[in-house]
Amino acid sequence: MFKDLYQKSLKLAAHKSSKFFLAIISFSESSFFPIPPDIMIVPMVVAKKVDYIKIFFIATIFSALGGLFGYFLGSTFIDLAIKVVEFYGYENKVLDLKHNLTEGSSFYFFLGILFLAGFTPLPFKVFTITSGIIGFNIFVFFFICLISRGLRFFAVCYLSAKFGKAFGPFLEKKGVKFFTIIGLLIATIFGTIYFFII
Repeated sequence: MFKDLYQKSLKLAAHKSSKFFLAIISFSESSFFPIPPDIMIVPMVVAKKVDYIKIFFIATIFSALGGLFGYFLGSTFIDLAIKVVEFYGYENKVLDLKHNLTEGSSFYFFLGILFLAGFTPLPFKVFTITSGIIGFNIFVFFFICLISRGLRFFAVCYLSAKFGKAFGPFLEKKGVKFFTIIGLLIATIFGTIYFFII
């Protein structure tokens, strides 16, 4: 199933309405869809490098809006939300967070996890839904979505424009490790600034 969805999504990158389909996939991937927008972004940027900023904005804005939809699912349709979370195998972690989240260290822990989910290959939709389930601050949530998704998609767009087709195979083979390392580095830097400087 995933392979078919992947191939169909990849074909949409060559469609004359590719930006429209990118918006749809970016939106849905943040709330339930399993295929990330990156697979469309790379060939779209390679085909028209001058549009990489526009492609970056489309992916970022609609992904953040999709995150709000995931939040809405978690806060309003709990049974449906749990089914989506169960599909990705995270139901126990979500229930633990729901019971244990406080305004203390757990709040900042979840904040960091939400950022990493938006930037790394973690299933972002699980954490947008979880944010709604636990009633996480929606303004902080949307800000983190914009920042984390924006950083990720800018990196993908910029590197695709700079390195062309060569970046696609790199992203497929080493993208998980690359974005995880960079995401952890960014989270560590901001965590250090917050706890030791502010």
